[in-house]
Amino acid sequence: MIIYEGPSLLDGQQIVVIATGMQDKSSNGKTGGMIQTWILLRDIDPREANKSGADYAICGSCPHRGEATTALDKVLAVKRTCYVIIFQAPLNVWKTYHRGSYDRAVDSQAIASVGDGSMVRLGSYGDPAAVPAYVWDALLSRASGNTGYSHQSGLDDADFVADIMMVSADNLAMAQDAWANGHRTFRLVDSLDDITENEINCPASKEAGQRTTCENCGLCAGSSIQARSIAIVAHGNGAKYAATK
Repeated sequence: MIIYEGPSLLDGQQIVVIATGMQDKSSNGKTGGMIQTWILLRDIDPREANKSGADYAICGSCPHRGEATTALDKVLAVKRTCYVIIFQAPLNVWKTYHRGSYDRAVDSQAIASVGDGSMVRLGSYGDPAAVPAYVWDALLSRASGNTGYSHQSGLDDADFVADIMMVSADNLAMAQDAWANGHRTFRLVDSLDDITENEINCPASKEAGQRTTCENCGLCAGSSIQARSIAIVAHGNGAKYAATK
């Protein structure tokens, strides 16, 4: 379901937000069967958007985008540390959109019906603060809960909503600044020894024994809940490039 088409709040490029998982639940073992939302450049293949740096429109200042490159032997940005595998779900969703296979939500009630009774993942790819907050307000109005993460909490043009989004913190200094402003954080760490008393290890992580899923946990819902912040050990193919200090 297409729930938004319009300008990115980050740079004005045309973007689209697509919700999936209403009929066929996500098979992601960590997140569980949540409604997934994909924030994509409307007219640029997500691989090219990442390689060229045009993905600022959907990812903003996130350092995990990597460094744009014009190298002919590269498909994506170099030193990319994002865990999302672009040529899988994001590319498939973008191609399906361009085939005209998704319905459009015509109003806020139609958007609300997408999240009705479900846990919703804001930004399965892309930063939810690139999207007008009214879209998320509608989507979550009848949802059972959500997760959301943003690197744009300090950007004036972004719609960072602390009640539904965790501040994505890449080091302790960033986390401490967010805590001072009353925000909760989701922080990358090198090891479990780096987790502070203000944080707990992600219960759905490998290090925690994957004892739950994001769908059942619900702790990454921003400051709308009273709980400690979340930390997770850097993982995935790009972990070696992740700077967490």
